[in-house]
Amino acid sequence: MTPPDAEALYAQLRTRVQALLDAEPATRLVGIATGGAWIAERLHADLKQPGACGVVSSVMHRDDFARRGLASSVQTQLPFDVNGAKVLLIDDVLYTGRTLRAVLNELFDHGRPQSVRLAVLVDRGGRELPIEPQLCVAQVEVPPGQSLELARDDSGRLRFVLEAIQA
Repeated sequence: MTPPDAEALYAQLRTRVQALLDAEPATRLVGIATGGAWIAERLHADLKQPGACGVVSSVMHRDDFARRGLASSVQTQLPFDVNGAKVLLIDDVLYTGRTLRAVLNELFDHGRPQSVRLAVLVDRGGRELPIEPQLCVAQVEVPPGQSLELARDDSGRLRFVLEAIQA
């Protein structure tokens, strides 16, 4: 499998998010650490949104916390009042839905939003929980034993890489 072109997918996502923001300008962008945060930061800048976008971490609510521990040093940063906010969660790859479940728990620890939507670059199927994105640019099949990871270079360009899953 050849990984999808992350920059081309980003351009499509930017167009769709712009349309959503035109229809609902008070929507706040929140990226899921780490890849989703990279995308949210770039969208926020490219779409000239006021203030800062948010970042939410799944670390403290993961169902595999005992095995993974504090795998990420990224902390949740929500520079707005979550209560009553319209939130667009942004992620790079949606797979089982477990990260999203943890992120929703973390988000609700900070308040009760009016609505929460999900936008992803890639949906790879394999859901274990009933979570679906409202905006999805591509659906891909990833070979067994591999994961699809978003990478970012020093200039901010995005690319997908296939990696072997560590046992």
